[in-house]
Amino acid sequence: MASIAFVTLEAADPAAATRFTTTVFGSDAWLRLRASETATTGFRGFTLSLIVSQPATVDGLISAALDAGATAVKPAAKSLWGYGGVVQDPTGAIWTLASSSKKDTGPASRQIDEVVLQLGVEDVAASKRFYVDRGFSVAKSYGRRYVEFATPSSPVKLSLYKRRALAKVAGVAPEGTGSHRLVIGGDAGSFTDPDGFVWEATPGGE
Repeated sequence: MASIAFVTLEAADPAAATRFTTTVFGSDAWLRLRASETATTGFRGFTLSLIVSQPATVDGLISAALDAGATAVKPAAKSLWGYGGVVQDPTGAIWTLASSSKKDTGPASRQIDEVVLQLGVEDVAASKRFYVDRGFSVAKSYGRRYVEFATPSSPVKLSLYKRRALAKVAGVAPEGTGSHRLVIGGDAGSFTDPDGFVWEATPGGE
């Protein structure tokens, strides 16, 4: 079963980006940064979602992100599914911080329970087939709207949305051009998917 080992965000100023990520999220092996001047505009077609236990932790992480140079995209608020908000980091990447709980059960912490990489794609069914052919196992699938893959051994989960739907959830315009400025490391091999997302093989991968 294929999995993700790490996600690399490309940044014009990786030192500043590193200061941001370590301030907000700590030093996590699943997140890497590297320099890139590749042209990019608008929505980059993906979001990173941090799932936490309660609203107070969401608020704390969003506050730390804003203090470290992020831009508010969606203020934290309750919804049908829980509580969450959206920020854009100094590299231009979109982060969703969310909890399925609408009530606090204790003091805020910095613990992140799950990380989900959400890729916005033009054809969910075609991209689903592409990833299944490369060893990914489907955990949930809702027609041509959404797919979640089973990656139990991975520090980062993977899901697919329609690009416009993902942009709407994130609170940004769907238009964007140029590089995603994202490289995904895993054991499925080195390839570029139908929407231009680049994967590189980790040791043991093909």
